[in-house]
Amino acid sequence: MPYRATDQTEARRLAARHQILGCALDVVSAGGYGALSVNAVAEGSGVAVGTVYRHFPSKAVLAAEVFRTAAEPELEVVTAVTAADGRSAGQRIAAGAEAFCRRAVAAPVLAYAQLAEPVDPAVESERLRLRRGYRDVFAAVLEDGVEAGELALHDTATVAAALVGGLGEALVGPLASGGDHNRDALVATLVQFCLNCLPQKPGSGAHALEPRAGSGARAIDDRAALLPHHRPLATI
Repeated sequence: MPYRATDQTEARRLAARHQILGCALDVVSAGGYGALSVNAVAEGSGVAVGTVYRHFPSKAVLAAEVFRTAAEPELEVVTAVTAADGRSAGQRIAAGAEAFCRRAVAAPVLAYAQLAEPVDPAVESERLRLRRGYRDVFAAVLEDGVEAGELALHDTATVAAALVGGLGEALVGPLASGGDHNRDALVATLVQFCLNCLPQKPGSGAHALEPRAGSGARAIDDRAALLPHHRPLATI
């Protein structure tokens, strides 16, 4: 008679997998993908090396799962703060860019690893998939702007991809420096960059970054607080 896992054994299996994955994410958060090894994860998780391989057949598979675990919640946040709720397309793009950038600079080691560190093909494939996800989120906002008459007719997918690529490229240097920069000024510059890139209808004024009350530390739209807590990081 073939063996069938009980609910209890399946729960133990999932708990062990979660523990291993959490340890792997901690390793990457502290030292990037270059620091990730099966031996280090096994030691940190308190399990045998063979147990790690039982859940993740290779280091590449483990790294790809770490990438997804770290990146997908970030995409959820940007999706939430750009949701259609009566704001203009420019305001929604600004909210998405600000959330993305602030969460990246809040965790520079992990964000750099997600964004620019040389990685295995399996991780690079996940990186490309998430970039397309961000592109689609911004493109949907741009399409709403065109339909509302706020923005000129344009290739929304291409402009959205350019916004995502521009944000990512601009963040690489600051993230590599470990956060040795004025975060508020950096974020404000990148948000204004995104607004300047929006295709304007003839005769319309350029979008301007609205001043914030106080120090500007409040960065992410209040809707982000409705989501489950996630570590601050970013991927494009």
